Amino acid sequence: MPPNLDPNEDTEWNEILRDFGILPPKEEPKDEIEEMVLRLQKEAMVKPYEKMTLAQLKEAEDEFDDEDMQAIEIYREKRLQEWKALKKKQKFGELREISGNQYVSEVTNAEKDVWVIIHLYRSSIPVCLLVNQHLSLLARKFPETKFVKAIVNSCIQHYHDNCLPTIFVYKNGQIEGKFIGIIECGGINLKLEELEWKLAETGAIQTDLEENPKKDIVDVMVSSIRNASIYDDTNSSNSDNDDTK
Repeated sequence: MPPNLDPNEDTEWNEILRDFGILPPKEEPKDEIEEMVLRLQKEAMVKPYEKMTLAQLKEAEDEFDDEDMQAIEIYREKRLQEWKALKKKQKFGELREISGNQYVSEVTNAEKDVWVIIHLYRSSIPVCLLVNQHLSLLARKFPETKFVKAIVNSCIQHYHDNCLPTIFVYKNGQIEGKFIGIIECGGINLKLEELEWKLAETGAIQTDLEENPKKDIVDVMVSSIRNASIYDDTNSSNSDNDDTK
């Protein structure tokens, strides 16, 4: 073959060489648009294993080649770490009943950096039952926080009813917040969002509420107290003026 001969060049000599099998068949020019489309389709293609669970990956191992298996191992490890992180975050998720002899192990000596909310209650007190209902819902909403309840007599003997409901918030063995009695817990008409806000203020949960749901009520109470104070001051001033006449 002459030097510097282009095997794809359209010459009579090249055609003869192709006929004798000396040159390979002439390469057809590639459509650039078609190539780009094929490349984009390949890049957009999702590997089947990326939609599989860990169990499905195990069952389908024989269907993949060596290159896929290397990618699968990386993908499996990633999914496993995500699963472990999720399980760690969602390790609680319910309001559990404990007894007095479990208080130290479940509350005071709970896992490091875990927030613990404990409600001391009596089932004969309606507000205690209301608080338990709210805490049960909050436990599901904030599974990274431990929520427990205990009948007060099993923890503290002769505890007065006026101090119930009682909610303690613990972290690393220290009390970070406490709500003792109906008023501090939010009143007889306590709403779920109000209790959520109270607990969020202690740091035990990360609420998505943007402001105190009881803010308007508090503002009305403050306004009423302020107006009553002004009214009393005015009456006192008028009374003093009358005495000097």
